[in-house]
Amino acid sequence: MSIRPDHWIARKALDGMIDPFEESLVGKGAISYGVSSYGYDFRVDRKYKLLQDGESPVLDPKQTSERCYRDYEGDSCLIPARSFVLCRSYEYFRIPRDILGVCVGKSTYARCGVSVNVTPLEPEWEGRLTMSVINNGPVPVRIHSGEGIAQLLFLRARDVCRVSYADRKGKYQAQREITLSRLQAGRDLA
Repeated sequence: MSIRPDHWIARKALDGMIDPFEESLVGKGAISYGVSSYGYDFRVDRKYKLLQDGESPVLDPKQTSERCYRDYEGDSCLIPARSFVLCRSYEYFRIPRDILGVCVGKSTYARCGVSVNVTPLEPEWEGRLTMSVINNGPVPVRIHSGEGIAQLLFLRARDVCRVSYADRKGKYQAQREITLSRLQAGRDLA
């Protein structure tokens, strides 16, 4: 595997890989976003899902209920100490068949005790990312809508996969909203 550089990212973005696309790194007065040397710093959107106090003593990925969360929209979001929020990327991604996307958090947030968890973007997955933004610290932390939240790295495979995410009709394909965990219904994943 090899990591893809800025000029490759820009060229693929013109083909629809990232929409909207920021062709340079924007950072003056904001947490940076846009193309960087070997990645794309994407933004967090204005929509969030916050945990409801007292609704569910246990979150179960096999039976996640909307009742466990409340929707919130705003210019920023306060994450309580030792908690998390679900949010989505501002950008819509279309991953090429020979690419695996790997996400890493931004250092600006890491220095406040914040981790961003996004699973790998598989070949031919598309949609807005649903991410878990975790406050590991003992005090609340504010995240800012419309600004950088994490960086996506694009790794090109030596060989193209036999079955892509689109081929197997993955359960999170083409998501546009914050999507709670769900199980694949009624088929073998092989």
